[in-house]
Amino acid sequence: MTTLPAPDPARLARLREALLAASYTADGCLDLLGPTAYAALARSEAVPALRATRGGTALETLVRLFLLQQPVPYPAAAVALPVDDCLADGWLTRDGEQVRATVDVRPYANEVAGQESADAWVVSDLGCAVGGAGGIGAGGSAAGVSRRELVLGVGGASTTLANLAVRRPVRAALDLGTGSGVQALHAARHAQQVTATDLNPRALAFARLTLALSGFENTRTAEGSLFEPVADQRFDLIVSNPPFVISPGSRFVYRDGGMAGDQLCRSLVRGAAERLARGGYCQLLANWQHVKGEDWHDRLAGWVAGTGLDAWVVQREVQDVAQYAELWLRDGGDHLASRQAYEERYAEWLDAFEAAEVEGIGFGWITLRASGAEQPTVRIEEWPHPVEQPLGPHIEQWFARQDFLRDHDDAALLAARYLLADEVVQEQVGAPGADDPEHVVLRHNRGMRRATKVDTVGAGFAGVCDGTLAAGQILDAIAQLLGEDRVLLRDRAPESLRLLVEQGFVTPVG
Repeated sequence: MTTLPAPDPARLARLREALLAASYTADGCLDLLGPTAYAALARSEAVPALRATRGGTALETLVRLFLLQQPVPYPAAAVALPVDDCLADGWLTRDGEQVRATVDVRPYANEVAGQESADAWVVSDLGCAVGGAGGIGAGGSAAGVSRRELVLGVGGASTTLANLAVRRPVRAALDLGTGSGVQALHAARHAQQVTATDLNPRALAFARLTLALSGFENTRTAEGSLFEPVADQRFDLIVSNPPFVISPGSRFVYRDGGMAGDQLCRSLVRGAAERLARGGYCQLLANWQHVKGEDWHDRLAGWVAGTGLDAWVVQREVQDVAQYAELWLRDGGDHLASRQAYEERYAEWLDAFEAAEVEGIGFGWITLRASGAEQPTVRIEEWPHPVEQPLGPHIEQWFARQDFLRDHDDAALLAARYLLADEVVQEQVGAPGADDPEHVVLRHNRGMRRATKVDTVGAGFAGVCDGTLAAGQILDAIAQLLGEDRVLLRDRAPESLRLLVEQGFVTPVG
């Protein structure tokens, strides 16, 4: 087992100063490489970046050393880094007259809503910053590390979760299944204390390096499965990018949960209630099975039932079992093995799905909140359309609107005042040249970017919501204008109004 770098505080500080001095940051690397080479790196393609780093500056040396995993001459490394410290602590190793990196150190823009971006670095196994275990090839290892124990860096899933998380100031946050510490890195900027847990001790070691190199001291780590390491604690925020892959075995700790089917994600949802403080959020990425003869909405509703938590489940994509198997076979590098070995592994996945009567796999995110409501709100929906990131602020506002709707009966709803949300536009749809549109659509260009059909009353109501008049007063004016009975209009309006509020087209004043 390869020894990881030593987290010596004083020498870590000197290393951080050297990285900053060379502009080895997310912005600095983008400026150096340009958008084309920078984007290619995210696809595990190194040639454009190699061509852009031939000048020998300190920044170019660091990009070649840590991002491209190329050997660099010792004198060049000595200009860019406290090279002897890095050799002594294990960040680098000698290779004749050159030095090599032992780990991937990737600049990361640590952004939190409402705060300026801060420079940070994510430390992970070589070859695993992007592309999963497939980044090191079939049958191989990352610098002698067992493939099972690999620790990945920043990927699409971790970025998605970081953008979904609610970023309000909190007392205590939990990053469950921390991996290289990406979610803990974000949480450390708005939580007084962050606990990062993982079943893999190597992951915890990498997370400690990530957090220490990035300058955070308000964090701790704990080893164990699911909620076991924090069984007596409650948190204001729980985030988890768990090993959610529904696989026939447990080959990779970072992705395979080791439980049957989607049981791991279900266990996280069921266990969150006892670990959340009042008002706290739990947010996780998940996969779930689409089982023959079962509605997937009912399956997810069963996960939440009886927890007492508000829940918003969004399915972003569904793959058939063949697509799903191919995705994770590529992730594990199996496509690089012999044809026979690949086909045998592929058949193993399909056999497992057939035995469980699984017809597809859903991908999405789950947000839970401990509102304390007697009748929790549960929304389970499919939304494959583009959204605006970060979604965290919109998610927090959605749950706040559920509180409002739960606390207001129809009379109170009509007595409240509302504002038309920012960037809502009205579209009229109909045949060209027609006197009147077939229907009117309100479209929101922020957050989930929803659209909903409304009638003449709904369109007129939304158009004059400026916070000055109560909803009932607006409806009375519309009834008079259209020659309708005001009482009947008031009776039928609350259902439509609840939809406009729930979906964020209009927001209650205050």
